[in-house]
Amino acid sequence: MTTAYVTDPRYTEHTLEGHPENAGRLYAIWQRLEDAGVLDDLAALEPMMASYNQMEAVHQRRYLEMLEMSRSGLMFLDLSDTYVLPGSFDIARIAAGGVLRAVDAVLHSEADNGIAVIRPPGHHATPQWGMGFCLLNNIAIAAQYARRVFELERVMIFDYDVHHGNGTQDIFYDDPDVLFISVHQYPYYPGTGALDETGIGAGVGATINLPLRAGVGDVGYTKSFDEIVRPAARRFAPELLLVSVGFDAHWNDPLAGMQLTLTGYTHLARRLVEVADELCHGRIVFVLEGGYNLEVLSNGVLNVCYALLGKDKIDDPLGKPLRGEPPVDALLDKVKQLHRLG
Repeated sequence: MTTAYVTDPRYTEHTLEGHPENAGRLYAIWQRLEDAGVLDDLAALEPMMASYNQMEAVHQRRYLEMLEMSRSGLMFLDLSDTYVLPGSFDIARIAAGGVLRAVDAVLHSEADNGIAVIRPPGHHATPQWGMGFCLLNNIAIAAQYARRVFELERVMIFDYDVHHGNGTQDIFYDDPDVLFISVHQYPYYPGTGALDETGIGAGVGATINLPLRAGVGDVGYTKSFDEIVRPAARRFAPELLLVSVGFDAHWNDPLAGMQLTLTGYTHLARRLVEVADELCHGRIVFVLEGGYNLEVLSNGVLNVCYALLGKDKIDDPLGKPLRGEPPVDALLDKVKQLHRLG
């Protein structure tokens, strides 16, 4: 099993002291992977830099030009959440290019699967604007690249960051050939991702939202995957599976209120690898989004690497939360009815 691993030291150049989305996130991941001795098992690749043509498959030209011109100093796209430094646009292009490189490796059979450990994250970036710490929608740019360059007909994106991937949803909301499934805390930032957001026009039904109440953990996430995500994937039959993975749904993350454990996260990653093996010749790429407890984040990425490599290992030094979780059965029944699953 060959797993492509794409990251780059230049990603640390986009950083703002005191902001939760900072370079320390990657330093923690790199150190943990080194300490665990897993780097020798991964096929390290250098990222591309996303071209204007590749970015414009997702983003409006005027937004990209605004980012291009933001080289005079610090600016914010949405109050104090999303910062842009003089070099941020170039770093964002390399982040998007990191996912492109991983997808390229998988679809050229250079690797069986892959992980892109990148920043800034991307799933909140809409066609016309960045938000939620995100400048370019990395995973959407990669999905369009796979379709245009490799002529794939069906791409699936699964997002289990704690926040709804509103940008990814917006980009593909009318597209029947990209299945977007998001499981997220709701109501919560950015306020989107309600059950009835299912797509428009030809894309109706190709967006599936699982808006979970705060406090849901391993049991609810596992049920959501087994009863909704897996059957929806089987019906759609993707040729490539892309995963927006954020580790901020962990019970000890400072920015959210869910109760996944690192063990629960790892079981989800393994299920995703199984689905890719079953449906699309193992072609799956994980793309880093959020996660702001560094111990959780670094061990979470390590566990994804274990899952991609087929290793039966889990590192979970934090264990389980102390309180129980709310049931999800009523919600899942509504999703099944709405999307005719089972």
